[in-house]
Amino acid sequence: MVRIKICGVTTPDDARLAAEAGADAIGLNFYPPSPRFVSPAQAAAILRALPPFTTPVGVFVGQPVRQVCAIAYQLGLRAVQTYDPPSGEDTFPFAHIPAFRVRESADLDAIRRFVTDAVQANVRPGAILIDARVDGQYGGTGHTVPWPLLRGFDVGVPLILAGGLTPENVGEAIATVRPWGVDVASGVERSAGVKDGELVRRFIAQARQAGP
Repeated sequence: MVRIKICGVTTPDDARLAAEAGADAIGLNFYPPSPRFVSPAQAAAILRALPPFTTPVGVFVGQPVRQVCAIAYQLGLRAVQTYDPPSGEDTFPFAHIPAFRVRESADLDAIRRFVTDAVQANVRPGAILIDARVDGQYGGTGHTVPWPLLRGFDVGVPLILAGGLTPENVGEAIATVRPWGVDVASGVERSAGVKDGELVRRFIAQARQAGP
């Protein structure tokens, strides 16, 4: 079964919406330049609305691991997703999802090196997330990864596919890449940070239908 994360959740109502629609996880964005940014105080209100068994994931860009883990501990997050992460960092007890922006095959080589170094350092990531490379932006861009590039790509940890996914294309993306999970933000929104209930439900239904 393909796992589904609704990312960039900014309100308690949208957290409940995602959970009730069947999402496995929600993403809380702690990157201040993002239009989906939430402060720890805002995140706490969102998490209070989240039912059990829906996993909260913190999304971070360029923050020291110690600060990332402090926020995760404060809020009781289950996992942390970090863009452009340094190798060898340990986020235990929080599952680490290093996020990589991909445009060409050289980007995949960098992921292989990262995972190899992490395994050697005994800090194997819980999963990797692959997003579209858009210069100066981290997630929520609406741009897709070159899916055929990822066909058969396997570095020994689960792969989460992000980048420009929508209810209309998630089935094709899953059929091409065969990811462990999918991640969506802008593809289920009325505006940046405001989820559309119908789009969320359709996305989850299409992903479930396409998954093994």
